[in-house]
Amino acid sequence: MHYAIIAAGEGSRLAQEGIALPKPLVRLCGEPMIQRLINIFVRCNAQSISIIVNEHMTEVREFLESLTLPVPLNLVVKTTPSSMHSFWHLSQVLPQGKFCLTTVDTIFREPDFARYIEAFEADDESDGLWAVTPFIDDEKPLYVDVDDQMHITAFRDKPWDGARYVSGGVYAMTDKAFPTLNRCIEQGISRMRNFQRALVADGLRLKAYSIDKIVDVDHAADIATAQQFLETIE
Repeated sequence: MHYAIIAAGEGSRLAQEGIALPKPLVRLCGEPMIQRLINIFVRCNAQSISIIVNEHMTEVREFLESLTLPVPLNLVVKTTPSSMHSFWHLSQVLPQGKFCLTTVDTIFREPDFARYIEAFEADDESDGLWAVTPFIDDEKPLYVDVDDQMHITAFRDKPWDGARYVSGGVYAMTDKAFPTLNRCIEQGISRMRNFQRALVADGLRLKAYSIDKIVDVDHAADIATAQQFLETIE
């Protein structure tokens, strides 16, 4: 399995709230967030890890360049206008085959993530397996509509009667998604949620995998919340 991390945001909300460190270097359970992800990926049979950081994050770039890893690290240094553009730049260095993409501030428990990756590695039919959660933590959640077999039928901005899941911000997929991604970039589509809708429209076979709780670190108060969440098991 190949892994990719989007860490190209400015982290402006954390900075405005008094957090001096760049978001990827904020510590959770004694580790910088980005290193925690890398270590989890290595333990989940990583073949390679690709990461994008923006050009202003010299501290983060230098930290990543100082690491000695047992797998190849593809580091992209590029300031982008959106997470979808960051994903497109990562797609240029990602090897062919299955991969898992996440943003640097998506926080999950390692055992939950390991089971999710195992499920996708064993799945020979789906083009993608989306981590979804019934726990709503995001300020603007993306709701995921599924059928009885957890096949994804739609991504929606608003809840409806019977809505169960929101996107957890963790996406396992194959390189079959890249033509759709390229077309979205060519058409000026700039939101990840619209790319996800395009995958469904293009007929890719996407399934959902439910994880009880996934949280984001967007604000200073979220750091303590994430730490407490992880300490319950780590």
